[in-house]
Amino acid sequence: MASRIGLKVHKTEITRSVSETPPTHYTVTIQSFSLLSKNDKKYESAEFEAGGNKWKLVLHPNGNKNKNVANHISLYLAVADASSLPPDWEVSAVYRLFLLDQNKDNYLVAQEPQGKQRRFHRLKPERGFDRFIPTKVFSDASYGYLVDDTCELGAEVFVSKERSRGKAECLEMIKDPGSFKHVWKIENFSMLASEYYDSKEFTAAGFKWKMQLYPKGRDTGAGCISLYLVLADLTSLTPASKVYVDCTLRIQDQVENRHISFKKSHWFSASSRESGWARFFPLSFFLRPNDWVVNDVCFLEAEVTVRGIASTLL
Repeated sequence: MASRIGLKVHKTEITRSVSETPPTHYTVTIQSFSLLSKNDKKYESAEFEAGGNKWKLVLHPNGNKNKNVANHISLYLAVADASSLPPDWEVSAVYRLFLLDQNKDNYLVAQEPQGKQRRFHRLKPERGFDRFIPTKVFSDASYGYLVDDTCELGAEVFVSKERSRGKAECLEMIKDPGSFKHVWKIENFSMLASEYYDSKEFTAAGFKWKMQLYPKGRDTGAGCISLYLVLADLTSLTPASKVYVDCTLRIQDQVENRHISFKKSHWFSASSRESGWARFFPLSFFLRPNDWVVNDVCFLEAEVTVRGIASTLL
């Protein structure tokens, strides 16, 4: 069977088979996989329930660098929010990880040798396969695993005979995403007395955003300007959905275009609505003549690029 699916079996690490039946508990469809691979970061799926416990899939599209894995995709099953578990918590489970062969409409299935149970606990919340599939095989459309830059992964977890109704999600990485810029004019900067100020809401990639300014700092940013990008409207997101964004915030130089600018990437969600910097820039620079505050007016700018959207499916 291994030769027919283009894989070399390592009996001590992984047992592979083919199944005509979809995974019972969870599937995730990844569109524009090449963009996820290019970002070279692991992806964690939304939570799903199986056997009375909550789980997630963890995918390393270029191999798990922490284990020096190369030329393979790494795929794992992990206990969700393991850090909140009691120290003595543990569960034993038989699990199987799936990859759809879109050419034959069946699934490559990977599991522990002889279907062995594995213990999951706080110190070992993740199990799976460092070398789930060679990237050369995965990327070759003739095998059917990656077709039109799209693939489908899945999981089954059996803690006991209990089964829960399956859920699914779709991760779409956006090809050639456009950037949206919004400029916020702030007048009478030296007179700002409130703890924080919000810009007007603006739309980028179908989501509503706003900038949030703390003129005298927030949290660890005492003595600095604190500046954030905030997902303003959550109605477009389900509780488990999230948006991957490249965010650049800047204070415009009104004379010589020497802008103060910082950039980071962040997964925005209902539980993580903002990203920014508590210590964006020292406030003392704004209390003396400069090119950023002219006639007590400054311009703040947000540049938003939405690179991926993960949505739960009904």
